[in-house]
Amino acid sequence: MDPLANAKPPVPLGRNALTDLPAAVRRPSYSHAELRPGIVHIGLGNFHRAHQAWYIHRLMQQGLAKDWAIIGAGVRAYDAGMREKLVSQDCLTTLIELDPSGMSAEIIAPMIDYLPIEPGNAPLIQQMSDPAIRIVSLTITEGGYFLDANTGALDTTHQDIRRDAQNPDQPCTAFGAIVAALGQRRAHGLKPFTALSCDNLQGNGTILRNCIVELARLSDPDLADWIEQNGAFPNSMVDCIVPATTHQVISQCRALGIEDRAPVSHENFRQWVIEDDFCADRPALEKVGVTLTRNVHTYEAMKLRVLNGGHQLLANVGEILNVPTIADCMQDDDITAFFKKVQAEGILPHVAPVPGTPPADYLELVARRFANTAIHDTTRRVAFDGSSRHPGFLLPSLRDALASGSPVNGLALAEAFWCRMCAGLREDGSEIAENDPFWTELHDAALAAKSDPLIWIAQSKFYGDIGQEEGFATAFSQWLRTIWQRGSRAAIARYLG
Repeated sequence: MDPLANAKPPVPLGRNALTDLPAAVRRPSYSHAELRPGIVHIGLGNFHRAHQAWYIHRLMQQGLAKDWAIIGAGVRAYDAGMREKLVSQDCLTTLIELDPSGMSAEIIAPMIDYLPIEPGNAPLIQQMSDPAIRIVSLTITEGGYFLDANTGALDTTHQDIRRDAQNPDQPCTAFGAIVAALGQRRAHGLKPFTALSCDNLQGNGTILRNCIVELARLSDPDLADWIEQNGAFPNSMVDCIVPATTHQVISQCRALGIEDRAPVSHENFRQWVIEDDFCADRPALEKVGVTLTRNVHTYEAMKLRVLNGGHQLLANVGEILNVPTIADCMQDDDITAFFKKVQAEGILPHVAPVPGTPPADYLELVARRFANTAIHDTTRRVAFDGSSRHPGFLLPSLRDALASGSPVNGLALAEAFWCRMCAGLREDGSEIAENDPFWTELHDAALAAKSDPLIWIAQSKFYGDIGQEEGFATAFSQWLRTIWQRGSRAAIARYLG
């Protein structure tokens, strides 16, 4: 019998009910009354709660970081749903660790509030202007940075960026709110806060700095100079597999004796590497296993290319073949063989080792994590937002391979699978529902590419100038035709053979 199984009705999660939870559920040793805010986190979803919030929780469990409590925030209307759920349970979260050997549950409480979501973002700007806030962190997804695919700079033609530049006091984006808050801090003689990106972008801190400074320069050049001279934007690498919350996860939580409206399941692995570059104070994160270093780039390049790029290798063909989860993909001999060969030929040769971890060893670790059958991480979730994930995770390896004259066959096949997936039908005839912010144009291009493959890689918004590389274009065209004419498994067999 599962020692965590609970026969009593589940206890609704809340601060006053912590003592009523089953004994096997770990809970905070600190109280809400002890905590003071130090961090505002924008884009508060599952990953943040299983990762950054967990690290702050671990510090608080040691009696530390009591002035580093987290205030959640969002800038989009759909964030209101998460806010309503979390506020209703005093901003507590149940973390369910899933491992083939068993399941465990822990309640974390480092978050003390979730700001109202309003047009113009006045509550968020006011909170970030508070001198107690020394870090503003973000998980707004790779697609939330408004980047130009060709230059990597802020896309100043985007309607939201233009709007914020014209209405700096009532911004609609997270970047606009940060600029407005930094402007208020400057006006009141306060130091800036450290802006910490926790998104899967290589050089995420540098990208965030450039976006904030560039947006500020559109409306207030003096403020832009002040931010550039005084602000801090550390680069970071974050890692933990955190699936979307499903009815199954909520049911698992109830079975453990907890009624949580927004529990989070996660694997039993975490990593966080941060550039030690803060303009204000910071929590003692090194005491809970965070790596503070001046050399983040090698860590993030390895993770983004091997793990995040590897996710795309699995998820796109997995969707086409109707393989439900990433773990299921790893049980599929064809998909796994494709994954390993592309990694060996197209990705690992362009990845530098990090201290104590050669790229081949890291790939073995990633493969074991992906194969964790206790993690129900759907191919659909992982395949989401390919328009950001392919340029961010796979195309850098492709560019390096082209520049060095290395094989591009496997990476070209991966791009052909993405195109085929965006056609919207699996090989068994079932529909692939919209799964990208640019789904309509991707879908149209994928259908047109069935007769003319070059239409797909001519999408400069995603591919920049890489579609003009003859070696890649030839390989991509051949693979896409093979997939449409003979099927995905036949294409894999040809690649492996």
